[in-house]
Amino acid sequence: MKRMRGKHSFLTRLRHDTAGNTIALVAAAIIPLAGMIGGAVDMSRLYLVKTRMQQACDAGALAGRKAMGGGGWTTGTNNGSTEDTANKLFNANFVTGAYGTGTLINTFEESNGTVTGTASVIVPMTLMRIFNMTERNVSVSCTAKMEIPNTDVMFVLDVTGSMATDNKIGGLKSAVKCFYESLLRVNTTEVCGNDPTATSSTTTAQIRMGFVPYSVNVNVGKLLPNAFLADDWAYDSRRYGWDGVTYDTNNSASNWTYVSGSAVTGNRYEGTCPSNTKSSSDVTSPTTTTTAPDGTITTSYTITRTTTGMEYESSTSGGWNNRKYYCTATTYTNYQERQVNSTVKSPHYAYTYERRTLNVSGLKAGGDTWNNSIPLDVGTAGATTNVVWKGCIEERHTYQNTDGTPGDEWSPVPAEALDMNIDLVPTATSTYNSFWGPLLNGATWARYNWGYSNCTKSGRTTSSVDTSCNASSSSVACPTEARKLTTYNTPGPFESYVNSLSTGGNTYHDIGMLWGARLMSPTGIFASENAFTPAGRAIQRHLIFMTDGDTNTTNTDYSAYGIGYYSRLQAQGNLSDTQMDNMTDARTAALCTAIKNMNITLWVISYGSGVGTATETRLENCASPGRYYKASDGAALIARFRQIASEISELRLIN
Repeated sequence: MKRMRGKHSFLTRLRHDTAGNTIALVAAAIIPLAGMIGGAVDMSRLYLVKTRMQQACDAGALAGRKAMGGGGWTTGTNNGSTEDTANKLFNANFVTGAYGTGTLINTFEESNGTVTGTASVIVPMTLMRIFNMTERNVSVSCTAKMEIPNTDVMFVLDVTGSMATDNKIGGLKSAVKCFYESLLRVNTTEVCGNDPTATSSTTTAQIRMGFVPYSVNVNVGKLLPNAFLADDWAYDSRRYGWDGVTYDTNNSASNWTYVSGSAVTGNRYEGTCPSNTKSSSDVTSPTTTTTAPDGTITTSYTITRTTTGMEYESSTSGGWNNRKYYCTATTYTNYQERQVNSTVKSPHYAYTYERRTLNVSGLKAGGDTWNNSIPLDVGTAGATTNVVWKGCIEERHTYQNTDGTPGDEWSPVPAEALDMNIDLVPTATSTYNSFWGPLLNGATWARYNWGYSNCTKSGRTTSSVDTSCNASSSSVACPTEARKLTTYNTPGPFESYVNSLSTGGNTYHDIGMLWGARLMSPTGIFASENAFTPAGRAIQRHLIFMTDGDTNTTNTDYSAYGIGYYSRLQAQGNLSDTQMDNMTDARTAALCTAIKNMNITLWVISYGSGVGTATETRLENCASPGRYYKASDGAALIARFRQIASEISELRLIN
C-alpha cells in the first residue's frame, strides 16, 4: 500500500508540476511540424513551376501554330522554322534552372494542323528531404489549333479580259484553291506547299463559300426565284412591220393576147414592097382597184387594140452584082389584141430599231427554276426565234444623272437608286422598279454603230438582219454563273467550279461588289439562308474582292443598264468613258461603305502591275482597316489568299 501510494504520489506530483514540460512538448512536435512546413514550401514550388511551365508550353504552342498560318509545320533549331519559333517562345517564358529546377525537356509536334507540346522538369525538394523525398518530376502538355467559327466567305473576282494576259486567271484559280486548303485543312489537286493530307473537312463549324465572278455584268439571274424578275422588260430591240404609209410600187404590163379578127401573111414574091396601109386604134378600159387583206393595193386597166390594112416586109438575096429584092405582105382584117396594165403597191415592211418592251415571263419555269431560252418576234422579217438567256441580268431602277457629272452623287446614295439598295426584296406588292430583268443580247440591237454603215441611225431600215448591229456579236460579256454560299466539305466540287472561270469584257467593279453583298447579306434577298446557321448560331462574314486593274467602262457595252448610248438609264446625256469610269468608282466606294456597315469584313486584293496609283488608293479605302493587300504575281497572290485564310481562322488552345 505504501508503494502504491508512493507511485501515485509521484504521478500526481508530475501532473501538477508544470516546470520543464514545454521543452518536452516542443521536442515531441518538431518532426511533424517540419513535415508540415517543408511540405507547404515544396508544394508551393511545385505549383509555381507547373504553372509557369504550363504558361510557357501554351505560349510556345500558340506561337508555333500561328507561325504555321495556312502552311505546314517545319522543324529545326535556330533556323526560323515553326518548331524553332515554338521552342524560343517556350524558353523565353521558362528558362532552364528557373526556381532551382533541374533537367528540362520540352518538345513541340504537329499533326493535321494541330500543334502539341510537352514539357517536363526535375524539381529538387528542400525540407521534404528529411522524409526521403529528394525530388519530384513535373510535366505539362498543351495543344493549339486554328479553330474556325461559323463562317461565310464570298469571293468577288475580277474575270475581265485583262485577266487572260500573263495567265493571271491561272494564278487566281491556284490562289483560291490554296485558300480552301488553308482554311479547311483539306488537300486539293493544287500544289500549295506543305499541303494537308485530309481529303474531307472535319470541322464542326459551318463553313460556306460563294462566288461572284464579274466583268461588264454578273451571272446571277438563275440563282433568284421567279418572283424576283419582271414579266415585261424594256430593251433596245427592234420590231418588223408596216407603218401604214409607206409602199413598195411595182408597175407591169402583160404581153398582147389575141382577141378576134385575122392577120394573114402571104407568100414572098420578087419585087419591091409598096407602102404600108396598116393602121391601129386603142381603146382603154376603166381602171379597177382592189385591196388585199394584207394591205396590198392593185390598180389595173385593159388596152384593146384593133388593126386593119396591109403590112409589107422587104428582104434581099445575092451579092452586089446579082442582088434580088423580095416582099412579103400581111393582111389585117379587124385584128384585135389585148394588154393588161397593173400597178401593185405593197406595204413596205421594215425593221424599226427602238426601245421596246418584251414579255419575258416565258423564262420562268416555276419556283427557282428557269428556262434557258424564250421565243420572241425579233428574227428575220419578224419571225419568232428562240433567244438564249445565259443568266446575266439588267439592274432595277437607278438614279439618272442630269448634270453630266455623275461621279459626285453617290455619297449619300440617292433614295431613288433602288439598284444600290442591297437588301430590298421585291414582293408582289412592290413597285415594278424593284424587280430585275434578264439580259437578252439576242434580242438587243444597236440603232447606230460607228464601225458599220448599215446600222441605221434613224431607227428604221429595210435591210435584213445584220449581225454587226446585233448585241450578240458586240461587246457583251456574261461571266461564269455565280454561286450562292455553299458548304464544300470535299474539294472536288469546289475545284470544279474554280476551274470553270473564264475571262472577257470590261471592268465594272460596282456590279460585282453589289451582288457579292446581296448573295451574303443576312437581311436581304436570301436572309432565310444567311441570317444564322441551321442551329441558330451566329455567322462571321468575309467578302474577298480581287481585281487586276482600273475601272474600264464604255457607253457601247451592253451592261446591267442596257447599252448606255441608247438606254440613257444612268444619265440623260451621252456620258464619255471617263465620266462613266468616275460614276462607277463613286458607286463602288458607296457600296464598300455599305458592306462594312453590315458587319462584313471586306478584304481587298490588288493583283498584278496594271493597277494605277489612284485605283490602289480607292481599293485601300474600300477595304476594312488593315485588310488591303497587293500581289505582284501568282505566287504572291497565293501567299495573300493563304494569309487571309489564316487570319479568318481563330487561334485557340484546346487542351
